[in-house]
Formats: sequence, C-alpha cells, structure tokens
Amino acid sequence: MHLLAVDDEPTILELLQLLIQTLGDHTVTTATSVAEALEILDKPETPAIDCFLIDIQMPDTDGISLCGTLRARPEYQLTPILMLTAMTDKSYIDRAFAAGASDYITKPFDVDNLRGRIQLINDLSKSSRQTAISARSKAEPEPLGDGSTTLALHEPIFVQDVDGCITYLALENYVSLMSRKKLFGSSIIGFTIRDIEELHRKSSRYEYECIVTDVAEAISVALEEFGALISYAGNGTYLCVLEYGSQLSPDKLADHVNLILRSMELYSNDGTPINAFVSAGEQVRLVWKSGQSAVDALATAHESAERESGRHARNLEDFWYDKDSMGF
Repeated sequence: MHLLAVDDEPTILELLQLLIQTLGDHTVTTATSVAEALEILDKPETPAIDCFLIDIQMPDTDGISLCGTLRARPEYQLTPILMLTAMTDKSYIDRAFAAGASDYITKPFDVDNLRGRIQLINDLSKSSRQTAISARSKAEPEPLGDGSTTLALHEPIFVQDVDGCITYLALENYVSLMSRKKLFGSSIIGFTIRDIEELHRKSSRYEYECIVTDVAEAISVALEEFGALISYAGNGTYLCVLEYGSQLSPDKLADHVNLILRSMELYSNDGTPINAFVSAGEQVRLVWKSGQSAVDALATAHESAERESGRHARNLEDFWYDKDSMGF
C-alpha cells in the first residue's frame, strides 16, 4: 500500500514514515504543504495513492480544504483520508468529516491505534466495498449493462456531491469518535424510501442511482439547519447524525423531506413519474453511549426506519401534505 502524508512539521512526517514502515510492506511519500501535495499528485510518475494522512492546520491552505479537493477528483472519491491533528474541538471534527474525511487521528499518535487504522485501510483498499455515485454524472448516463451491473438493494453506496453525505464507514468512525470524546449532543434518525423493493425492481442501475441521489438531496435540504451528516446504508435507508439535543418529531421531518421530493417532480427515463417518498424512524439519542453501543445506535436507527416504512406502505399518490402545519 502506498500512502501520501501531508504535514508542515518535518518531524511528524519522519515519525509517520518510521511507524508505517514497521507495519508492513507499505511505502510513504511526504509533502509539507497542500501545494506540494497537489504537485506530487499531478506528476505522472507518482504511484497510485491508497491512503492519505493529512494534517488539518497548515499554512496557506488547511488540510480540510485539501480533503475537499481530493474528493472532487474521481480517482480519489473513495480513497481513505485520515485527518491528523492536535485539535480536539468538535467543529474541526465536523468540518473534516463533512469534507470527506474517513477517520480522524489526534496527535500525539498512539502506535497501537495507528497500526489498527492502517491495517483496516489496507484491508479496505484490497476490496472496495462501496460504489461512488456522482450527482453530476446524471448529465451523462453510463450505458446500461445487463442485469449483472444492477446495484444490489442492500449495498451501502456513497452519494457524491450532496452536502453532508459521507460514506457509511466514515459515519461509523464519526459516531465512534464522538463517543470517545464524550461529545454527547448528537442523535441519529433514519429515513427509508417507501416501497424501495418495487422501485429497485423497476429501475435501471442509472435510474436507481438517480433515485438514491435525489432522495439524499431532499434529506440534506430538509436537515440543513441541524448540521447533519448523512450516509446511504442500503435497503433504501439513510442514516443521519444530527447536532440537536432536544426531542425531534420524526414524522414532521419525514413530511418535510417528502414535500421537497414532491416539488422535485422525479421521472424515470420513459417519462413515468417516480413516487419516491420516505418514512422516518425513531430518534436515537447518543447521550451517554460509548464504544460499541454508540455504533450499535446506527443499527437501531436503521431498523426503526425500515419498520416505520413497512408500517406506512400504501398508495403514495393519495398522500397529502399541509406545508403550513409543519413545525420543528
């Protein structure tokens, strides 16, 4: 595995090189600034990068901006990015994950912790488990292959170019990190697309990707005020970590999302209207959850959203909304 480490402190880069080279057959390229890192990446002779280690606080351009730049490049949309920093303020953590960070390691480094992260990344790089979806790619649909190219319904795919959307692995890492730092103000709510099995069966791969992305956009807009991080976890379900400590109304949040979806007027390739609407599960609070129990809260929210979707399954064309009656 080949890594690119970016940090303005040469001693940190030397330490990373020494540590990583003891963890297996890995190589490391280093850069002391964002500009130098981008120059390295643009050189034809630079080997493919399997993982980025990026410091947040650097002169001129910070590491979070570099993270966003990397995610905008198709070849790095799914490459693991570990942010390295002595900063523990939650705002930095939130910004890093929102920009596309896969995980977050604080300085000074814990050798065992770093070893575990590198091994996990090495395993993931050998078997890419997620498929990138780009909302911008809608303008140029890929040719529809045979049935073998159909995305599995259960597959946790990564929605690109929608504010707040991150990979499911990154969402797990974020929740775990929040619990370790005892930052308990968050809660989780899941949204499941109603009749997703039928939509999946009737849709081509491209149409299904568009549905997943459009619903993600509607959820992102509806949850904008809550600073949500969103991940599509498969089976038509989105898991959202919200910065909100008070009791929310999942039904009203779902109504808000559905109102946005109705205004988007979605259609399939043959001009048939697509009735994509969601149900919301119960709010799962992260207060006092830690370790595995915090990660398990994601599964609880997922199951709750799918149960609610099944309970509300009906003819969505008869669904009416009263926009003025909604409140949060």
